[in-house]
Amino acid sequence: MTDQDFHPGLTPGHLGAPVLEPEGRPPGAPRMRSDAPDPHRRRNGLACALTALALVAVFGGAGLAGYAWLQGQRTPPAAADFAGQGTGSVQVSVPEGAGLSQIASTLVRNGVVASSLAFTRAAKGSAAAAGRIQPGTYTLKQRMSAAAALTVLIDPANANGLTIPEGWRGYQIYVAIDHKLHLPEGTTQRTAQAQGAELGLPDFAKGSPEGYLFPATYSVTDGTTAIDLLKQMVERAGKEFSRDDANVVAQNLGQSLYGLVTVASMVQGEADNNEDMGKVARVIYNRLAKGMPLQLDSTINYALGRSTLNTTVTDTRLDSPYNTYLHPGLPPTPISNPGRQAIMAALDPAQGDWLYFVTVKPGDTRFTDSFDVQQRNVAEFNANRASAKPSASALPSASAGESAPDSGPPAPAPEPAAEPSEDG
Repeated sequence: MTDQDFHPGLTPGHLGAPVLEPEGRPPGAPRMRSDAPDPHRRRNGLACALTALALVAVFGGAGLAGYAWLQGQRTPPAAADFAGQGTGSVQVSVPEGAGLSQIASTLVRNGVVASSLAFTRAAKGSAAAAGRIQPGTYTLKQRMSAAAALTVLIDPANANGLTIPEGWRGYQIYVAIDHKLHLPEGTTQRTAQAQGAELGLPDFAKGSPEGYLFPATYSVTDGTTAIDLLKQMVERAGKEFSRDDANVVAQNLGQSLYGLVTVASMVQGEADNNEDMGKVARVIYNRLAKGMPLQLDSTINYALGRSTLNTTVTDTRLDSPYNTYLHPGLPPTPISNPGRQAIMAALDPAQGDWLYFVTVKPGDTRFTDSFDVQQRNVAEFNANRASAKPSASALPSASAGESAPDSGPPAPAPEPAAEPSEDG
């Protein structure tokens, strides 16, 4: 009989039964609690917690210090600046395309403002100054506040500059320089002829500045001379014509560089707007490639020293190397001073087979490779002119290359011819 017979239901582990001690445990020794923490582990955990808190304190303090430093960096430092309107007088030239930093440096160099930073901050903080500083020569004072200097510079009336429009001919530019510099009439033209070797023209121009008097705004000071301005224009034109591997492009188009300048000058005189310039250039190149006379009224107008819409049959028989009705190929020199858009059109003409074009009305220039279509377009142009008021004589460029090769211009009735012309 077992103990269970005397103590039914009191098996080891049962509620109320004696607990079996694990082997090797001395009798009476205190029993280990299964959930009691390890004293070594408790000491290690406390150390880790203290270390973590220390690291948070260290890095948190460093972060706060860094944040405070960054905030300090965001606060712009004070810029040196003068006070008031300044004293004395000094002339400062602002070249075309100059940015705020370049203008600021020039002002500092001339003693106008105390620091570039003060001026650029004043300009950037002024909505009125955005894009308002025009090229020219300004009379300022020394030791001006940045705000006072800016007030002078943003007023276009203070810019003593000479602006040459795109497409002006040489004689027009000479007259403008004479007027600007208060010179006797004809002085600049005589200067260009007598001192042509000093202008920096390429050899192939043979001393003729036409085409190389680049249209832009030039600064004029008390000491500026006619030769100074002409040199600046020629230098600027040289830079424009040397862009985009112009020599290589000219060769690819079957032209010399001088020929490219001449094409650009005709594009400037013929195109009704900038968007059409690439197409006009393509018409010129296409006609040259086919051996067709250019038949451009702008070249006749240049020979006659005029700008008109009325080109007569008599005009087309003019005995001049600039008469592109009679003489094939390009005229001997450029016929105007082209701007950047016309130069780019000559360098990179639009793609097309066009041989003719006519501006039927302002904003409506039609290009075609069909002579019959061109004749209908010319008839529409003539009808528009006939019905227009007298003020319509100021219409812009109307046509170029309107006649078929070897056929001569459309027969006029009466004279002046009813054919369109390009200049307005």
